[in-house]
Amino acid sequence: MEIEQGPRADVVVIGAGNAALVAALSAKEQGASVLVLEAAPREQRGGNSRFSGGIFRFAHGGRDHIAPLLTEEGATWLDRVTIEPYEPHRFRADIDLVCQGQSDPDLITTLIDTSYDTMAWMQGHGVRWELVTDKLFDPKKIEPGVTYAMPPGGAVRATNEGVGLMYDLFNAVEAQGIEVLYDAPAHELLMDGARCTGVRIRRPDRFVDVGAGAVVLACGGFESNPELRLRYLGPGWDLVKVRGTRFNMGSMLMHALAVGAAPGGHWGGAHASPLDAHAPDVGELSLTDRMSRYSYPYCLLVDRDGNRFVDEGEDEVWLTYAKTGWAIRAQKGARAWQIFDQKTINLLEPRYSTGTPVEAGSLEDLANKLGISAEGLQQTVAEFNAACGPNDAFDPFHKDGLRSGAGITPPKSNWAQPIDKAPYVAYAVTCGITFTYGGLKIDTGAKVISTVNAPLGGLYATGEIAGGFFYHNYAAGSGLMRGATFGRIAGREAAAHALGGGAAG
Repeated sequence: MEIEQGPRADVVVIGAGNAALVAALSAKEQGASVLVLEAAPREQRGGNSRFSGGIFRFAHGGRDHIAPLLTEEGATWLDRVTIEPYEPHRFRADIDLVCQGQSDPDLITTLIDTSYDTMAWMQGHGVRWELVTDKLFDPKKIEPGVTYAMPPGGAVRATNEGVGLMYDLFNAVEAQGIEVLYDAPAHELLMDGARCTGVRIRRPDRFVDVGAGAVVLACGGFESNPELRLRYLGPGWDLVKVRGTRFNMGSMLMHALAVGAAPGGHWGGAHASPLDAHAPDVGELSLTDRMSRYSYPYCLLVDRDGNRFVDEGEDEVWLTYAKTGWAIRAQKGARAWQIFDQKTINLLEPRYSTGTPVEAGSLEDLANKLGISAEGLQQTVAEFNAACGPNDAFDPFHKDGLRSGAGITPPKSNWAQPIDKAPYVAYAVTCGITFTYGGLKIDTGAKVISTVNAPLGGLYATGEIAGGFFYHNYAAGSGLMRGATFGRIAGREAAAHALGGGAAG
């Protein structure tokens, strides 16, 4: 196939999601010429970021510290919420908790210490921020005078979620005159030994070589590739549903490893959460993340035999949802059912409106409608109810410590109250993968590190393709924040490398 000599830029960014566009803006800010390569057509641009809920986890001093970031409309509920300070030590404690202390300490320190400044920097580039008041609850159902205590690590998102985030970032990129090539999947890196000099892109009838003073990889993990999911995550993972873009096939991740980049992070791990069992096999932009099912702390989650298999109330949902999909995938048929009664049905997050509930006046009828064991479900609920104490302390807006009694395995650590007020309502759920944790080894300057523990010259990485951040589990909003903080670093460092090396402008 013919190879055409294409354009040249100081910095070439591969990918066009949150991490990539932040890197492009950062490099442009340093005076570099920038070219963005997007595998998707224009109408499907934006990577996984466009499918996301747009939450950013960052260190802050509480509600008053957050307020200056918010638009006037985004602060609508500010007087109805409390937000505790989320200081760096608390951010780190949450990451250490969910990742079992295995995250690279230097990368996490950089993420945390630069997070608030990155939020303000993005605001300066036109990204609009708002409170996450309507994600896990319907604010209209909160009684007058009741104050909602927001999880401090997941209190802010981009206006209009991932769609709005990418709208704002693309507007910023276009305002800066940064060119974006669509339908331009990267095929391979152009290397001169251990130095990256550009990228070869694939067109329908030819290859095009794009020269660069530095290249930033920001093109996602391998979550959309069933072969790689089976290879690294294990049996059954080739069959799971994909919550986001179909373009994150891991091709540049694999190619970077082939030219000498070192692997980093948890290659057997991934962000996988409860998804409506009837969701499409791959994410659809018309739905974005609205097929997610995160109100499980207020229900019983059961398998085909009617048995519980997780502690539904282990912690706030933003610290448990990304591993709960793993637990569901391990069940028969990779399917489970969330069982609610009338005491908690009003607590369902608004996204449940995209699902089809199954309702019945008795547990036996409900089980028969669901096609699961009626005897097993009735026994599970009876034993659980017997283990519950008085429920007058039930508080959906805080971890209430309302724990099931002895003899129930697994226990329910919070929000444990009897399931006994008919009619009962159920939603079928499965596992949806969002992104993979394994990636390229990078340093705090976003430089890609080689297998001989030295930087590959002119090669940087940010976002899902960079490993070392997440292990076993995940804290909501830390992925977009990781992509932005290290995107900003990658763009700045790539520009300095390219301009210092005398790359063409």
